[in-house]
Amino acid sequence: MAKNENEGRAELAVVERIRDIPRDEWNALLEADDSPFLDWNWLCAMEESGSAARKTGWAPYHLVVRAAPRGRLVAACPLYLKTHSQGEFVFDHGWADAAERAGIRYFPKLLAAVPFTPHTGRRFLVAPGVDRRAMVQVLARALVQLCSDNGLSSVHVNFCSEVEADALKELGFLERLGYQYHWQNAGFQTFDDYLGQLKSKRRYAVRHERAALSAQGIEIRVHAGEEISDAMFAPMFEIYLSTIEKLYWGRQYLTREFFNLLRDNFKRHLCFVAAYRGKELVAGTINLQKAGVFYGRYWGCFEDVRYLHFNVCYYAAIEHCIGAGIQRFEPGAGGEYKWLRGFNPALTRSMHFLSHNGLRKAVANFLAHERREVEAWIAEGQERGQLKAPPTSNVETE
Repeated sequence: MAKNENEGRAELAVVERIRDIPRDEWNALLEADDSPFLDWNWLCAMEESGSAARKTGWAPYHLVVRAAPRGRLVAACPLYLKTHSQGEFVFDHGWADAAERAGIRYFPKLLAAVPFTPHTGRRFLVAPGVDRRAMVQVLARALVQLCSDNGLSSVHVNFCSEVEADALKELGFLERLGYQYHWQNAGFQTFDDYLGQLKSKRRYAVRHERAALSAQGIEIRVHAGEEISDAMFAPMFEIYLSTIEKLYWGRQYLTREFFNLLRDNFKRHLCFVAAYRGKELVAGTINLQKAGVFYGRYWGCFEDVRYLHFNVCYYAAIEHCIGAGIQRFEPGAGGEYKWLRGFNPALTRSMHFLSHNGLRKAVANFLAHERREVEAWIAEGQERGQLKAPPTSNVETE
């Protein structure tokens, strides 16, 4: 791929390992409310562990901007050359199939995103004091130029912020809307406060499911930050594998070494919700938390117990969020059963630049129809939410 380009007094470059970007320089671009998935240590663990690497179809080509002539890092974008569409959670498999039928090579493509992580947040990182809108335009134009110079089919910027989406529209990117189910802390002081806001049918169901798990001798404990013992990481990796092995569509993205690197370098943002029978670990979830947001990620169990999934993934996590003063819980993609438990649909955005005129026109027509459906469901889902007073606004991450 093309390596360098000059844009006025800014020097753009593609860096093929985040380890070659000093950690302090990269992290200096992050804002206080950026997610932990943009942290240098998280992205480095992905690469060094072989989880997001060339051999898995995630070749890193991070885009950086340095100010000439001193070379201060002023902007960056996590960027990957993808040879498939797995692990993205913005599903363009139909686009790839249509391109193949039309004789258009779809892969490889460029992806500006965080690997295996469907969370909304900034994708263009800009240093404090630098004109953010102008720098987003610089990075976006560079993505289009990389696509053109290297004969690639497309550039995809997944789960970006609203501000970034608006800037990308000006450069011909197509907007794709989606939704997830998020829980908002409406000033709850206790778990019973949350239950009190649920409609009566759902409130009864939650109480029943919590009591049924307790009757089966299961206790749930939360381990957060430095409270997590080093010994927990090996069984939590096995927890992660357990779900993959049970599902025929399951696909292992993360390696054991990734968990080892998290143990050594990333405990501060981790939170394990674990279920025990006595001293025996039977299930758990791997989560992250930062800046008032709780991110649910990986679930697994060694034993099938009725209502275990709902209790570990949702009820215990909600109770933890209330106790810790966390304002938003993002449990990840999919699952309308979340809506039944007080999670309301929240808008997500992704932006897509397609080089081929015919393919771009066909995708644009599809997206126009899809956007109407998404907007209609978000409005309906919030109106019919299971909380008596559901949140009426979504929190956007800049």
